[in-house]
Amino acid sequence: MELNTLESWLFEAANILRGPVDQSDYKAYIFPLLFLKRISDVYDEERSEAIQEYGEDFPDEHRFIIPEGCYWDDIRTSTKDIGKKLQVSMRKIEDANPQTLYGIFGDTEWTNKEKLSDSLLINLIEHFSEKTLNNKNVTPSTMGDAYEFLIKKFADLSNKKAGEFYTPRSVIRLMTMILDPQEKMSIYDPACGTGGMLLEAIDYLKKQGKEYRTLKLYGNEKNLTTSAIARINMFLHDIADFNIIRTDTLKEPVFFMDDKLQQFDLVIANPPFSLQNWGQEEWEKDERNSLGILPNSKNGDFAWILHMLHSLKSDGKMAVVLPPGVLFRGNIEEKLRKELVERDYFETIIGLGTNLFYGASLSATILILNKKKPHNRKGKIQFIDASGLYKAGKAQNFMLDKHIEKVYQLYKSFEHTDNLSSIVELKEIKKNSYNLNITRYVDKLEQADEITLEMAYKTMIKVYETSKLADDEVIEMLSQMEE
Repeated sequence: MELNTLESWLFEAANILRGPVDQSDYKAYIFPLLFLKRISDVYDEERSEAIQEYGEDFPDEHRFIIPEGCYWDDIRTSTKDIGKKLQVSMRKIEDANPQTLYGIFGDTEWTNKEKLSDSLLINLIEHFSEKTLNNKNVTPSTMGDAYEFLIKKFADLSNKKAGEFYTPRSVIRLMTMILDPQEKMSIYDPACGTGGMLLEAIDYLKKQGKEYRTLKLYGNEKNLTTSAIARINMFLHDIADFNIIRTDTLKEPVFFMDDKLQQFDLVIANPPFSLQNWGQEEWEKDERNSLGILPNSKNGDFAWILHMLHSLKSDGKMAVVLPPGVLFRGNIEEKLRKELVERDYFETIIGLGTNLFYGASLSATILILNKKKPHNRKGKIQFIDASGLYKAGKAQNFMLDKHIEKVYQLYKSFEHTDNLSSIVELKEIKKNSYNLNITRYVDKLEQADEITLEMAYKTMIKVYETSKLADDEVIEMLSQMEE
């Protein structure tokens, strides 16, 4: 099946829910049903192949076990109390696969007939029954891409609420390029949302023709529905070696090795901005309080930084998206910045444009921290002002590939670039009381006002009308002026 056909058909399922179900809740119903249909169709495919080759099926050889009475066709033939049949079937499948599928279908109330009448559920199930979603008809790659498409569409519908589970893929791609994951690495996202950052590492290796299956992926996510979506995301992309656990990361970390927090090669995250009541009391005697300075109890930004830093191996590298306030807020956060600066952990600080994230119209900042900085970067911090590198949209701004590549090349070059980047010695940071606000270090040229730009544009049009330049040359010049 072609990807665009699959995407359109899957999104049509949302129209069936329109009205009784809030748009922000579509994902809680569509994704579990999609996953149930997928594993049922793949199970049927595996059974058919086994019978054809060996003359019988071997239930234990299937990737997932589906108990009797819980197949898609069993649900489809039900005519009343459809929600109860769905709920019971999903729980039985989870129980039959405790190591892989426990809790995978989330906590949706399928039996709530005020939202989900039998007729609505029959329509929804019949819609999903129109196409066969086995591996022959839909490859894991196509299935995974369609799932990511749905996540993005539901994020658009949820708008402000989407910031809780979705990070713009352009930002994720930039962070991944900077971290440069390699084969056999362990990668950890302590606030993994729907799993986009972990999957981007997979895609990064795929595009380079490297063995992506050697990556070891770990994630924490507090929200039950979102953590289930993340796990489904992995399975639909045919990823086997991952461990995503539902937990409150700052209060109850779960990845340990030899009674200490497990450490990873790379750590990446877009955690909740300025999280209140994040669990300062739990950190009093926590190993993550290694600096001896507890972050502000009413703002968890630095708690995330310290958790991620503590989860890094001695040669590890991390990237985290946070609000710009972490760069200049005073008191406790100034003391924490001082410690991190003097330990030479900060490698690069990138300021992004406004309105790139759902529910956050202000700008955001990417912090790159490295426990083993290259020799030429030691004793220095790179500042990149990418606040003007985006394309404006009606509801949301977004970074194009050319913007991502521009920032990445600035990062790689590690050179001063007028109006965009600076390399600053730590002694200068110290003189500025450890304030890391990007505008202190990257000089911005004055921007031409709109009237001046409009006059220049009209002049270009006039020049074109009287010139002998080729059309494509003028189009390129006009395009540059528009930018």
